[in-house]
Amino acid sequence: MTTNSIGLDTKKTKEIADELNSLLANFQIYYQNLRGIHWNIRGKRFFDLHPKFEELYTDANLKVDEIAERILTLGVTPLHTFEDYSKAAKVPVGKNISEDEKAVQLIVGSLYELLKIERQILDDSAEANDEGTNSMMSDFITEQEKTVWMMKAWLGESI
Repeated sequence: MTTNSIGLDTKKTKEIADELNSLLANFQIYYQNLRGIHWNIRGKRFFDLHPKFEELYTDANLKVDEIAERILTLGVTPLHTFEDYSKAAKVPVGKNISEDEKAVQLIVGSLYELLKIERQILDDSAEANDEGTNSMMSDFITEQEKTVWMMKAWLGESI
């Protein structure tokens, strides 16, 4: 087994970095979706949702940076073009969404996809003894599960 400068198996680290690049691409689409619904939201719930969407896109922007920096820490180059993001993304793209319920449903659907990717990375990083990535994924999952619960409650739905 060959290890890198932070003591992790280089083969497993490359695989985790590739998964993180997939997560990065999906987070970029999620971020852009949040910007779009923030800008385009209309209706009686505008004053509630507009700042909430800003809070979510600000958080997503920070996470994009954290993911990219973790990829660099693992010795791999993060994806950084819209072409790469579009090819790798599974998060649904929201276009011209201005209705409150459709916007919240887009968030829930996006988080569902992100959580699937993050849980796979969590499993793989635990197996690779990559505590840095594992801790990041654990934190992301905990926070996003709560957001899904809150959004589903707003929609009047059960988790």
